[in-house]
Amino acid sequence: MRALNIKLLRNLWTLKGQGVAIAVVIATGVAMFVMSFTALDALRLSQQSVYQSQRFSEVFANLKRAPESLAERLRDVPGVATLETRVQAPVKLQVPGFDQPVTGLAQSIPDGRQPQLNQLHLRSGQLPEAGRNDQVLLSEAFAEAHQLQPGDRLSVVINGRYQALWISGIALSPEYIYQIRPGDLFPDFSRYAILWMNRDALESAFDMEGAFNNVTLTLYAGANPQTTIDHLDGLLESWGGLGAYGRDDQLSHRFIEQELEQIAAMAVFLPLIFIGVSAFLLNVVAARLIRTQREQIAVLKAFGYDSLTVAGHYLMLVLVIVLIGSILGVLLGTWLASALAGLYQDFFRFPWLEFRLRASVALTAIAIAGGATVLGTLTAVYRAFRLPPAEAMRPEPPTHFRRTVIERLGIRGLSQPTRIILRNLERQPVKAGLSVLGIALAVGMMMLTGFQKGSIDYMMDVQFRFAQQQDMTVTFIEPTQRGALHELGALPGVRYVEGFRSASAILQYGHRTYRGGVQGFSEPRHLVQVLDDQLQPIAIPDEGVLLTDHLATMLGIGVGDTLQVSVQEGRQPELAIPVAGLVTEFIGVGAYLRQDTLARLLGEGDTVSGAFLAVDPEQVDEVNRRLEAMPRVAGVNQRETTIRAFDDMMSDSMLVFTFFSVFMAGSIAFAVVYNNARIAFAERSRELATLRVLGFTRPEIAFILLGELLLLTVLAMPLGFLLGAGLCQLLTLGMQTDLYRVPLVLTADTYASAALVVLVATLLSALMMGRALVRLDMVSALKSAE
Repeated sequence: MRALNIKLLRNLWTLKGQGVAIAVVIATGVAMFVMSFTALDALRLSQQSVYQSQRFSEVFANLKRAPESLAERLRDVPGVATLETRVQAPVKLQVPGFDQPVTGLAQSIPDGRQPQLNQLHLRSGQLPEAGRNDQVLLSEAFAEAHQLQPGDRLSVVINGRYQALWISGIALSPEYIYQIRPGDLFPDFSRYAILWMNRDALESAFDMEGAFNNVTLTLYAGANPQTTIDHLDGLLESWGGLGAYGRDDQLSHRFIEQELEQIAAMAVFLPLIFIGVSAFLLNVVAARLIRTQREQIAVLKAFGYDSLTVAGHYLMLVLVIVLIGSILGVLLGTWLASALAGLYQDFFRFPWLEFRLRASVALTAIAIAGGATVLGTLTAVYRAFRLPPAEAMRPEPPTHFRRTVIERLGIRGLSQPTRIILRNLERQPVKAGLSVLGIALAVGMMMLTGFQKGSIDYMMDVQFRFAQQQDMTVTFIEPTQRGALHELGALPGVRYVEGFRSASAILQYGHRTYRGGVQGFSEPRHLVQVLDDQLQPIAIPDEGVLLTDHLATMLGIGVGDTLQVSVQEGRQPELAIPVAGLVTEFIGVGAYLRQDTLARLLGEGDTVSGAFLAVDPEQVDEVNRRLEAMPRVAGVNQRETTIRAFDDMMSDSMLVFTFFSVFMAGSIAFAVVYNNARIAFAERSRELATLRVLGFTRPEIAFILLGELLLLTVLAMPLGFLLGAGLCQLLTLGMQTDLYRVPLVLTADTYASAALVVLVATLLSALMMGRALVRLDMVSALKSAE
């Protein structure tokens, strides 16, 4: 076996260029697998750790107001392990040096101590002292956005009254790991804050002495959450209960789960493609190596090595390359996972990060890479296994001669080198086809990792240029009469006002439910549109509801079916509304009715929950200041800030992931093209040397070798585009959530950038092969076996 080991090392040294290229491809596939699953593990483990140690609630309920004496009855509800009542109040904040509207939510904690549930992790400072009504804890994300620290002063409007508060500490809560304002789609840390105050202080500020308006609880093991929720709703109904809900519907938890599901989808999809390409490359290299070592195989078998040992020798060659690539991949993947998890932590505010590389993840990645590549090279290895010594001693018989298509068609005017290229491709269709497939896979991979930017730009254009054209969205503390719109329209700089009515509701069809809401828009509309599947504005019918197509899919409902709507505010009517049509939206989901229809169904007058505003750009700051002074205004959302928030989130998460993927796909493109060039050069060095002896110039033989490579690359482009489009379609299917849905948009830039990267890889490979051609030793090449 020692001789075979020496031969193994010699073969590895001979194939060092190709081996390194293939090892890099394997390393990228393994790295993506390790990066994705390790980052996913870190986020998942951190989530579980924080939930457990900080006692994250399992059921939540909001209500108008109930006396504290009701708490004891709530604790007797079946399944309740620990129950805590709270006061929470919407607030407005004034931050020195920041002239845009800032809103937030103030929540009570027991005076001077931690709550039993949803305990706070103090990042700095301390809890508000017992008996102090001028101290507050501030959420870390908001504090960082404005560089606020314990000891700083904060002006807060609670219940229409200004209060000057001191920041006693900076804290994190399991309830707000993903800190987002209700109704928003993306976090905006600089304009939305979470505050925690002593219970007595917040009760006094919000006129809730001896009362509560929020309940959280945990359940005994094995308790049915829905049974507890039903009991809770029954007890809270007469106190303005807005519907209890489980952890799955808690805003922060739901967003985190959706993001983790998307990471999991990408974690499986992309690495498997990388590893599949590396298996294909190894198959090509092993087949070529075995073909050129026929005589060595014959000698080995003649000296007594059995077929299994010889086959194992070539299999070992493959495994060594796989092992080197896998080790590099695990190291690279671990480093990338740490960086990726750190980026996600900017949005998922975990107090700590449980980061570790599980041995099972690394071993699984290595096993997948090894298994795929071994399967990919079995055909070539089997050829060495069954090759009889006597046959192996003879050179491989030449292929049957036949006139090529060009010769049969009598096409003239082609140069001799060009005819040689075409003849070689036609006589080796399988080899040429595999080369085209390999390069096409590289093109497809580049498209797969590069199309997301164009898709996201398109998604933003549709949502914020076609569908939502308002400059500002104003929401009121509670539904109010339409006359309030006149007050908004009278503000300087406001060009147009359009009211809307929204109501939180549980939408149900069959056994499927979705906690969201219904929105009533007036007709005609000028600032906000709902779009059909051709992205054309459509009118909301007099009767019936329009549903976002993704929401209809989630509920399993279609046009003509009846949607059950449990309104969670006011008189909480139970409605049955026929689905009149579907609308296309890429961000968020909704159920849309005419405003007068919704008012009739709710049994109320002409009320609005808020308004869309068109504002002169020069007057935006002044309008903000005026809106901030209006007691009825709960919040103001500017379209441009929403776009910026989305851009920040995407650029720091998905696009960073894409950047890693593009880098890795580029390495695959180079490895595929370079390996094709190396194999072509190794197989045809004798032929090229012969042509030199026959009088062909060096540029001519370079044209024969590199021209064939370029022709294969050009032929691979259309197939690569098709493969890329299919892979992109598959990836978008895994990125469909109720938060946003990435559409399949393949722009000219997507195709061009993929083609450009592969062409650059071809050019670099050609330059490297050009150096090898210059150094070609014709004597040695002519002496080599054919």
